[in-house]
Amino acid sequence: MMTGVNESDAVGRILVAGSLAFDFIMRYAGRFQDHILPDRLDSINLSFLTEQARKDRGGCAGNIANTLALLGETPRIVATVGGDFENYNFYLKNKGVDTGCIRVYEDELTATCTVCADRLNNQLTFFCVGAMARARELNLAECATPDTKIAIISPDDPTAMSQHCQEAREAGIPFIYDPSFQVIAFDGEQLLRDVEGAKGLIVNDYEFSMFLKKSGITQEELLNKVGFVIVTKGERGSTVCTKGRCADVKSVRVAEALDPTGAGDAFRGGLLYGLIKGLDVENAAKIGSVCGAYAVEHFGTQNFHFTPEQFKARYKETFEEEPPL
Repeated sequence: MMTGVNESDAVGRILVAGSLAFDFIMRYAGRFQDHILPDRLDSINLSFLTEQARKDRGGCAGNIANTLALLGETPRIVATVGGDFENYNFYLKNKGVDTGCIRVYEDELTATCTVCADRLNNQLTFFCVGAMARARELNLAECATPDTKIAIISPDDPTAMSQHCQEAREAGIPFIYDPSFQVIAFDGEQLLRDVEGAKGLIVNDYEFSMFLKKSGITQEELLNKVGFVIVTKGERGSTVCTKGRCADVKSVRVAEALDPTGAGDAFRGGLLYGLIKGLDVENAAKIGSVCGAYAVEHFGTQNFHFTPEQFKARYKETFEEEPPL
């Protein structure tokens, strides 16, 4: 059964490798597509007047770990940050996240992400790597604890991501490969090397098409290399595939979709929670869908909250069954 915050009896049984960043999140009332001239793509010079802006804590590892902490887990983040990270570190510890494997480089700035979404929830994102470029100096296996059961390798310094996949394989740590937007940073051969032997692959529908195109393999061939593939589709839910079977998991109805940023990371946090509790991947993805809905209803990637009772009620309303936890 789902617990409250900080009630997990195992620290670090989930390793969350990925970026930690400060997010500058903006909202544009119009549509980006209305201002892009197809015959002038070689010379784009645009400025969008945004109606909302805020600075928040973010980064894929921070977002995933935040969701896991809400669900009662104590995940261990594997990441690198700059000398400006002190307040963010205090926040994570207070939430119940293990920050013992976050390495601080005092002469660097923590990575910075600037995101703007239009009214159709299309997004423009710009990312300054800062201290994230040093993530290749971390060893995932050295961050494992005796209780570690699974790791997720989420967007980070590309070299670090590939190294962490190899380190997980060598250490026998089951891992989920989550290249997300970093799919564009790898060629097909590297993607296939990194995903080899993973417990699962998770990407959105556009990234999945790019993954297959770059790697030159089919979905069926991919499922010979990994245990499962999850393709997220925003408001259309997700598709969960294992060898010989695919199932659609519907999205959770939201009161008002305020900000899509971080919803995918919230989904991943819920998925990991379900898997660590022994659920099959389809039911674990349902947990992820509920978490993603909470994220969409709030600005910023870590500003949502729910109680166990609220979570269970929303799950039951959506899937017309009791939560399997």
